[in-house]
Amino acid sequence: KNIEKTADDVLSSGNDAKEFKTRAPIITVMGHVDHGKTSILDVIRKSDVADGESGGITQHIGAYTVEKEGFKFTFLDTPGHAAFSAMRARGAQITDIVVLVVAADDGVMPQTIEAISHAKNANVPIIVAVNKIDKHNINLERLYNELSEHGVQTEEWGGDTQFVKVSALKGEGIDELLEAIQIQSEILELKAPIDCRAEGAIVEAHLDKGRGPVATIMVTKGILKIGDYIVAGKVTGRVRGMSDHLGTQLKEACPSVPVEVTGLTEVPMSGDPVNVTLDDKLGREVADLRRSQEEKERGGLSAASTLEELLGKVSSSEILQVNFIIKADTQGSVEAIESAMNKLNSDRVKNTIVHRAVGGINESDINLAETSKTVILAFNVRSSNACSELAERRGIVIKYFSVIYDLVDTVKSLMAGALPPVETEVIQGHAEVRNAISVPKIGTIAGSSVIDGKITRASKLRLIRDEIVIYSGKIGSLRRFKDDVKEVQNGYECGISIDGYTDIKVGDIIEAYMIEESAATLEFSEV
Repeated sequence: KNIEKTADDVLSSGNDAKEFKTRAPIITVMGHVDHGKTSILDVIRKSDVADGESGGITQHIGAYTVEKEGFKFTFLDTPGHAAFSAMRARGAQITDIVVLVVAADDGVMPQTIEAISHAKNANVPIIVAVNKIDKHNINLERLYNELSEHGVQTEEWGGDTQFVKVSALKGEGIDELLEAIQIQSEILELKAPIDCRAEGAIVEAHLDKGRGPVATIMVTKGILKIGDYIVAGKVTGRVRGMSDHLGTQLKEACPSVPVEVTGLTEVPMSGDPVNVTLDDKLGREVADLRRSQEEKERGGLSAASTLEELLGKVSSSEILQVNFIIKADTQGSVEAIESAMNKLNSDRVKNTIVHRAVGGINESDINLAETSKTVILAFNVRSSNACSELAERRGIVIKYFSVIYDLVDTVKSLMAGALPPVETEVIQGHAEVRNAISVPKIGTIAGSSVIDGKITRASKLRLIRDEIVIYSGKIGSLRRFKDDVKEVQNGYECGISIDGYTDIKVGDIIEAYMIEESAATLEFSEV
């Protein structure tokens, strides 16, 4: 085992296959938020995921196997929010067919276009599910036109894309959709080797309090068995437990079967390649090779040095920075939040993610937040009472969320709040000096007439002579006759002394103004 080899070299050695078998199609459902992806899957698998999701939006990738009349389908239910584009791109990599859900009453939206791009980049065929066909205000011709502009043309118009009209609400058209998928998968002639060491990809991974790291693996080659040594990205382990999406315990999993696996030493990243290795030692070697490769790509910087460098930049940078720690329930959520935050661009303030991880908030997060003056963003995770009290004592802000939209809005507010308040000058009024009176021990009093607006005791002022500002300062005293007053309105006469200044001449203009502060606003440009 030569260390100079790449991880792929080590893994491919002796992993030749001769026996291939037909496998189920892996289908990714994509489309714009609220267009009904999860509802369609609900009808297909006769379950009810949408109602249980926060805000009715799918938060994580789920993988499900469905059987109809002896034909098996494997669905990846990928979240529709734009922030999950990175996860969707990964979904497209292990996908055979993309079902693009488009609402008949809404048409092509930004995430529809994004989904088309993912599918086309991955060279994956698309089937369009035109949902909400039961609604009255629909214009199919407009919808077909919009899709054809993005290179997706229906067979009805001479294109090569199957369009299926469905109503998730009424359960109509679902059989036709499955039939379209079956036809497409037969055209693709999907086969996978089974007489080799198993391979796959991490669909989703999270930390379970009782079971430790739990990963959903989509098997793509070979047969994954209980007891197999595996390496997932840079994480090693041994398959201790394996179950399907219904929780049924399995002893083995064939290609196109998604399984939840326990036994990894850490939480891997979504999209990481999974390989069965001959033993634990080989798995660790592959993980080390991948780690050293990544360090080379990063310029050999360790996490600690990059963090110190980051904190140094925070204190020295001219652009204001707001620091955040992201803690979330799954790796997919962490990446989605990071992706959404990276898109918040402003030339005056930026957000910096100091640390990101899966799991609840712990003491080390609080310590890091204190040293780096950081806000902790908690997505579908909580902190213990002890940590909450510690955070309160140290003045650490923890914000809790269950919907990404809300988190992004809060980040925007915190970034805007980091800017100094906007100072606006408000002119209150002008007075013309009619008489300059010298008073012992006080100085010069400007006998003046207010010619517009008002002059107040709290005003700042400018002394203007021949349209040139010759002095800026503040009012020393404001009097009407012998009485001190708070303000003098337009048309009245008064005596004004200027704090620390006496060179006042008849004909000078005194301009009174106030500085009003308001919260800064930020315009964000998305990239």
